[in-house]
Amino acid sequence: MVERLRVLIADDQALLRGSFRVLVDSTPGMEVVGEAGDGVTAVRLARELTPDVVLMDLRMPVLDGIAATREICSDKTLAGVRVLALTMFDMDEYVYPALQAGASGFMLKDASPADLVNGIRVIATGEGVLAPTVTRRLIGNFSGRGEATRPAPRLVGLTKREQEVLVLIANGLSNTEISERLGISMPTVKTHVGGLLSKLQARDRAQLVIIAYESGLAERGMPT
Repeated sequence: MVERLRVLIADDQALLRGSFRVLVDSTPGMEVVGEAGDGVTAVRLARELTPDVVLMDLRMPVLDGIAATREICSDKTLAGVRVLALTMFDMDEYVYPALQAGASGFMLKDASPADLVNGIRVIATGEGVLAPTVTRRLIGNFSGRGEATRPAPRLVGLTKREQEVLVLIANGLSNTEISERLGISMPTVKTHVGGLLSKLQARDRAQLVIIAYESGLAERGMPT
């Protein structure tokens, strides 16, 4: 029997928690194992229940979603737990800090039910997911801020092709889109992504996006 994906919902609005619960519990292969109305409870339940995915609202009382995400993602006993951060606004200033804290993805609360369910599935496999508008917002925030101009020692050892793949990941392209853009097979793309995760010691695709921007590679674009 295939195990069901276990989901913890953390949101300070009971109505939204209820809506997410109905969606998850009505999806084959998924179940809600707990609900939290604040960050402290979210961390406690994550440790007690070890869910596969935490749907994490970033604006919560007592302990905000960023701090809660950081506690969960830095806890070695919760290495298998993935956080999918949720917000109402694609311009939310919490986007970048949440990803830095270890969130594996970021989606808007008004995403379609199908997109949210797919996001949970993708996160659970160890991949990362970013809503396209969120990726564009990240690009816009870094452009002109001058933050991505520091030396990039973490990129030493990457091949030219791996750098190309990393730039495309940072711009929100899927493996299929990367395959088409670079004219390489899907297995080759997956090999490059796996190599990047290993060499850069990133836990998932979302962390690769952060590294690409912090190193300045995303700003410089495709290597020549």
